[in-house]
This record gives sequence, structure tokens and C-alpha cells, in this order.
Amino acid sequence: MYAIVEIAGQQFKVEKDRFVYTQRLEAAEGDTLTFDKVLLVDNDGTVNVGAPVLSGAKVTGKVLGHVRGETLVVFKKKRRKGYAKRNGHRQHYTKVMIESISL
Repeated sequence: MYAIVEIAGQQFKVEKDRFVYTQRLEAAEGDTLTFDKVLLVDNDGTVNVGAPVLSGAKVTGKVLGHVRGETLVVFKKKRRKGYAKRNGHRQHYTKVMIESISL
């Protein structure tokens, strides 16, 4: 069983007892979150599709922690001008364990 859920403006395919990395959410570590914007649920071959969301469907998850992603190098250069600038960026993510999917 899996579901397509919209979390913080992005769509994720979630399954029970798996975790996803979402954009940083305003929740403390150990909090339980409920996601109501369920777009699709597949229950062993039976597919329910919302228009645009399924009414009454919920996905619950537990916040495992807040982490940072890999370092991305931002490099700017203008040729023949002697200009080169190097910068790094690490995105903040929230690690969420999916506990249940209900219709």
C-alpha cells in the first residue's frame, strides 16, 4: 500500500514504515504529524484517485529529526575578467517516518 501526498508544496510517494525527507517543517522532534492532502492511494491494486484530493484519507507520520542535506557548490565565473566566486549551500530537511495510511 502506498499513497501520493502533498507535503509543504511537494508531492511524495509514501509507504508505511518508510521515511521521507521533506522541506524543513515547524515541528519538534518526536511530534506526530497528520497530512490531509492525499492525492492517490493504491491498496493492493485498488487505486483511489482524488479530484484533487481524497476526502477522509489521512497519512500520519512521526518527526525523527531535522537534518541538513549534502553540500552544493555554487561557483560563479566571468571569463577573462579575473572574477571567480565559490560558495556552498546546505538545505535544511525534516526526516519523517510514515506510521499509517488510512482511507
